[in-house]
Amino acid sequence: MKDPAMTDIIRPDLTGKTAIITGASRGIGEATARHLSSLGAEVVLAARSESDIDRIASDLLDAGGKALAVPTDVSDHKAFAALVDRAVETTGRLDLLVNNAGLIDPVARIVDSDPASWGAIMDVNVKGVYHGLRYAMPIMIQQGYGTIVNISSGAANSFLEGWSHYCASKAAVLRLTGVAHKEAFGKGVRVIGLSPGTVATKMQEHIRDSGLNPVSQIPWENHISPEWVARSVAYLMTSDADRWLGTDFSLKTDEGRAAVGMTA
Repeated sequence: MKDPAMTDIIRPDLTGKTAIITGASRGIGEATARHLSSLGAEVVLAARSESDIDRIASDLLDAGGKALAVPTDVSDHKAFAALVDRAVETTGRLDLLVNNAGLIDPVARIVDSDPASWGAIMDVNVKGVYHGLRYAMPIMIQQGYGTIVNISSGAANSFLEGWSHYCASKAAVLRLTGVAHKEAFGKGVRVIGLSPGTVATKMQEHIRDSGLNPVSQIPWENHISPEWVARSVAYLMTSDADRWLGTDFSLKTDEGRAAVGMTA
């Protein structure tokens, strides 16, 4: 995998901050947890795979960081509420929520799709984000500050064969970002989307294996690394990113890459 050059100019000090990352067992979520921990944040790793988040949390603790693993199904609103409660009870605060958990497999044309699988993906991709907003925003409003980053996608504004579930869900997430911003900005809560482009993760392997639409044909070396996305999440916590509040910040644009200190 060949990443563009990356500078280290965007490294906010997150000492004493608490961050919840969903989908933290691998890919973007794992990279984000590791990067935020390196910046001093206490990270709360949430995912259905308990063994994976336990392993990552152990790594971070061994490295001198602060980490907590909380097995969570984001599609279950009670589980998400418990996740937020656990984070606040343990650390006393909630500064950042990264709504990263998302699914795309199975990729299938609408006429070939399984309704149960299609619905299950919407439960994670849309309801999971809604649940995060629903339970994190009251805490952040009470504090008078906080940032929520919703991992988005160019699919929010695209029509891609085999991706009816993913395109529809990411379009919904974009609208949730906008509505949440309108409702909470005046109360100190920052809500912003992050559209990273194609990233070298397990999800991208499923896309490649499907053989459907042009995204599956992109050479693997053209995908960016999850670490690039992780650094962008940290940037979005800074006031420099306020111009993108309520919408999607895109790493596919020259402006977005320049903003986070990355050059082609």
